[in-house]
Amino acid sequence: MNKETFLKKIAALMLACGSTLAHAQTSVTFYGIADAAIVVEKGGAAGRITKVTSGAGAASRFGFRGVEELGNGVSAFFTFEGGAKIDTGEIDAAGTIFNRQSLVGLRSAYGAIALGRQYTPYHTAMVTIVDPFNTGYAGSAKSLFPHNGTNIRTSNTITYASPKKNGFDAELAYSTGEQSDSSTGRQFGGAVGYAAGPLTIRLVYNNKNTDVAANGSTPRVERTLGRNYLLATSYMLGRVKLHGGFSVDKGDNAAPLINPNNPYGGLRPTPSTDGRSALLGISAPLGGGTLMASVLHKDDRTNFNQDANAWGIGYLYALSKRTGLYAAYGHIDNRNGAGYTIANNTESGSGDTGYNLGMRHSF
Repeated sequence: MNKETFLKKIAALMLACGSTLAHAQTSVTFYGIADAAIVVEKGGAAGRITKVTSGAGAASRFGFRGVEELGNGVSAFFTFEGGAKIDTGEIDAAGTIFNRQSLVGLRSAYGAIALGRQYTPYHTAMVTIVDPFNTGYAGSAKSLFPHNGTNIRTSNTITYASPKKNGFDAELAYSTGEQSDSSTGRQFGGAVGYAAGPLTIRLVYNNKNTDVAANGSTPRVERTLGRNYLLATSYMLGRVKLHGGFSVDKGDNAAPLINPNNPYGGLRPTPSTDGRSALLGISAPLGGGTLMASVLHKDDRTNFNQDANAWGIGYLYALSKRTGLYAAYGHIDNRNGAGYTIANNTESGSGDTGYNLGMRHSF
């Protein structure tokens, strides 16, 4: 679907929603997560590091979300969500307040549209289907999958989510580059999926243009398009959930290293422009908590052949419906100078081994 057709469909949906507006009450919810952990990292050039980290399991955050029923099945909604650092009390991104999400939209029987800073379809599939760690803790899929940067969320974004019918649904996202050349800096993606009974399966596409527009005497920089193709699946086998993911990542910035700062010293690792990432994992109830485990493989098909294998295991013990204690461990085996690091939800990691011991409270 080209940009013009996509925008026409969005406009038609807005008109359809707008034709049935009526006054009604608004409900607003304040919510958040407070998460802090003792984190140990080792195996990198920085040596063994022990620290207190905010959001190792799930990023610490606060937010407001609201819904107004407008009548005839139409509702307006909004979300403002910011990140916080429990360890220092700071906002987690300087110069921002609601850096995690800020959006407004309309929902009807035709689906939902929203405008603002939002999650990508790629991220939604990774966190809800593929990764048993929900992209947090030391065992996170972030260590080898390109789940970072604008693959997670984008600004200036228009999204559409279809209603679910017979188990099937779809979503689209378009982020404008807001430059004189409409393709420069833009990103778009989509997903189609099926969820019924024990099976969930989703096919995701992500496309981003990281060209740099000319600025005065500085010439334009052109790069190949970064593309991600993700097959996400999960299956409930009794009380055990099986997780699987396979990602094909091609082009410039399709798979940026989560820690690009040469964490192992020596020759700087090179981000793959032609790679495959695979994950198999489980999550299961155990002794009043949840056991999480996964194995991952990175196949770099460039001439550098910088492959990697990783595995992780973790346990979240529920003290209540809102509060839990957790422990997690992750390890990577890098090959041919690869620079992958054990990340957690908020940090890129500094080495090939990581431990987490923490607490999380939701409100």
